[in-house]
Amino acid sequence: MNVLGRSLSKRELERRVGNLEQIGGTRHFEYSSGRARGVQAVEVNTGGGLVFTVLPGRGLDIASCTFKGTNLVYLAPGGVSHPAFYNPAGFEWLNTFFGGLLTTCGLTYFGDPERDGEQELGLHGRYAGLATVAFSDNSRWEREEYLLEISGTVEECALFGDKLRLQRSITSRLGSKHLILRDRVENFGFTSSPLTVLYHINCGFPLLDDASELHLSSTDVEPYDRNAEAHLGEILHFSAPQPGFQGQDFLHTMAADSEGYALAALVNPRLDGGLGLSLRFRTDSLPYLNEWKMLAEGDYVVGIEPVNTKIVGRGTLRKEKRLPWIEPGEIREMEVEIGILEGMAEIQAFLARIRDVS
Repeated sequence: MNVLGRSLSKRELERRVGNLEQIGGTRHFEYSSGRARGVQAVEVNTGGGLVFTVLPGRGLDIASCTFKGTNLVYLAPGGVSHPAFYNPAGFEWLNTFFGGLLTTCGLTYFGDPERDGEQELGLHGRYAGLATVAFSDNSRWEREEYLLEISGTVEECALFGDKLRLQRSITSRLGSKHLILRDRVENFGFTSSPLTVLYHINCGFPLLDDASELHLSSTDVEPYDRNAEAHLGEILHFSAPQPGFQGQDFLHTMAADSEGYALAALVNPRLDGGLGLSLRFRTDSLPYLNEWKMLAEGDYVVGIEPVNTKIVGRGTLRKEKRLPWIEPGEIREMEVEIGILEGMAEIQAFLARIRDVS
């Protein structure tokens, strides 16, 4: 195993430390103040420079994320909030949106608020307002590698309504600069259910800056509106914060490599000698990547978001025949790998992989 640039066996590492927390591991805690009071959390330190906070109290989403002390993500003004503050109506979702490395949207609807049949649906679904039914820290030695693993179950279900169960695992390894998120969604009800899944990954300053660039294995791009269409020529580049900036969304259809994975990265060649956040995800379950550009003052964020369909309201998806469904007893699996590109050599190697695909 590679630890701090050195190749060490399990026994060699054990000779050097009294407690594995000298190098990395997991630390469980509970927020104690403000709207976050009572939210369970697990800080994961890979010992390879990557540190992130998993929130069992918020659907096993991921809040803060740093690499060697450099922040990678956008953190929304309200910070982490307890699920008790979640309100599904209209745009109220924004009041409990913490941003972070991952906010999951869905599971049965997302997009802007709109009416679908007899239901008034709010922004981006109920998932991010759900606490984990049960979670466990299964971190352990596996031969010569120390596996870091947080897993749990989240259920979105209602009397006379849809019944979906998501089992999530987030894994990394001691010394690693990557994490892998695996979701397994089961329809445990007895009727067909919509299944809309968006992995809202939020890049922020200083990773996001006017030198940042987006690279991805995109084969086609669909702007969401006229404003986005007018800026198609700028989709891979970003600016400093702009007063009055109007958000832009683009839906990329992704090409896969020989193993079935799409590739994307937001890189900043001027930061720390070159730093990037990379994504790798399966296109059989997540055929698209949504790019959300919000370069306003104070609201300065770019989302690079694997998704299974266009991000519009469920009623619109139904009319356009783009609404995904999951049948009773059916299981769908999604996988997203998030990694760090450190230095221009790693960045260029990853960009070459993207060029090979696209």
